Amino acid sequence: MALRHLQFFPCTNFTPKPKLKLINISFTPSLSFSSTTPMAPAPKVLVPIADGTEPMEAVITVDVLRRSGADVTVASASSNLSVEALHGVKILADASVSDVADSAFDLVALPGGVPGVENLRDCKVLEGLVKKHVEDGRLYAAVCAAPAVVLGPWGLLNGLKATCYPSFMEKLASYAASTVESRVQMDGRVVTSRAPGTTMEFAVALVEQLCGKEKADEVAGPLVMRSNHGDEPTFTELNPVQWTFDDLPKVLVPIANGTEEMEAVIIIDILRRAKAKVVVAAVEDKLEIVASRKVKLAADILLDEAAKLSYDLIVLPGKKATAFPAMSNKLSDQSEVENRVVVDGNLITSRGPGTSIEFALAIVEKLFGRKLALELAKTIVFTRP
Repeated sequence: MALRHLQFFPCTNFTPKPKLKLINISFTPSLSFSSTTPMAPAPKVLVPIADGTEPMEAVITVDVLRRSGADVTVASASSNLSVEALHGVKILADASVSDVADSAFDLVALPGGVPGVENLRDCKVLEGLVKKHVEDGRLYAAVCAAPAVVLGPWGLLNGLKATCYPSFMEKLASYAASTVESRVQMDGRVVTSRAPGTTMEFAVALVEQLCGKEKADEVAGPLVMRSNHGDEPTFTELNPVQWTFDDLPKVLVPIANGTEEMEAVIIIDILRRAKAKVVVAAVEDKLEIVASRKVKLAADILLDEAAKLSYDLIVLPGKKATAFPAMSNKLSDQSEVENRVVVDGNLITSRGPGTSIEFALAIVEKLFGRKLALELAKTIVFTRP
C-alpha cells in the first residue's frame, strides 16, 4: 500500500536539484479470495524467460496470472537463474527449465523480446517440454516475436490463426495457416498476442481460458485497464510547467519487497526506451527484492548509494493526485481522482497497473515531447501501429 512505501523515502542525507520532479504511481492492494466450498487445485503455469526477454511481457503475464490464483513458475532458459532482460531489467527466475522438464503444466506462456525469443527457441529442453505439453492437449501461448520465432519453427502453429509483433508478421505467415492483426488471437488451444502494449489483455485472456470469464472479470477490474486502444494516450494537466534537465534526464526508481512489479517494470522499460538514465535502487539491505506477486527483481544499486546522487525525476507518492480507486478517498483533493493520469506542475500521478503505460508515456511526453511518446506508444502496440 502507498502509506507503507512512505517510510522508504526519508532521504535525510539527500539533496535534490531544485528542479526535482516528484513522481507517484499507485500501489494496488493484493486480491484475496475465499470460499466455503473446497477450491479446485490452482492451475499450474510455466513462463520461461531468457537473456534478452522483453521484461514487460514476462512480468505482466506472471503478475496477472498470479492475481487469479494460478501457480506460476518463472523458469530460466539461460545458464543462470538471474536473467538479464531487455532494457537492463534483471529478473530472478524461480527455477531453471531443466528443473521443471518433467513437470506438467496447464499453460505454457512465452514472452517475446529479441534476442530472448531466439534463446528460448534454441533451448532443446524447453522445446521438448512444450511439444509434449501441446501433444497432451494443453493450453499454450506466446506474445510479440515468440509466435513467429519460437512456436512457428517448432511446428506448433500449423493450420492455426495467429498474430505477433507487426515486423514479424511476414515470418509468421510462413508457419501459420493465416495471420491476423488482432491484439489477442485465440485458435484452438493456442493464444497469441502482439507486443508489450497488448500483454495485459493477453494475460487476462489466459486467465479466462484457465479459470473462466467470472475470474477474468474479477482480476481485470482492479487493474483499471484501458478500454479504447484506438485513441492516442493523453493526460490531464493542471498548473502547466516546463520540465527541464541537463543532457539526458536522470530518473530514480526505488523498488522494495512488496513493490508492484508490473508498475515498476513498465516505468523502467519505457523510460529506458526513451533513453532516460534510469537508476533502480533497492530499499532493502540487498539488491534482490521480492515484489507484490512474488516476481523477483534485482536493483542496480542500494538506496543508500543512490541517495548520494541527484535526479531530475523520482518515484514518490503525494500531493494532488489520481490514484487506485480504493485509495481515492484518501486524497485531499477529490476533483481529479477519476482521471487516469494527472500532471500537476512537477507532480504526475496515476491510478493502477492498467494505467502504468499511459503514466510512463506521459512522463516521456513531459521530458522529451509528444512526438517521442506517440512513437513509443506505437512501437509497443499500445496504440495502433
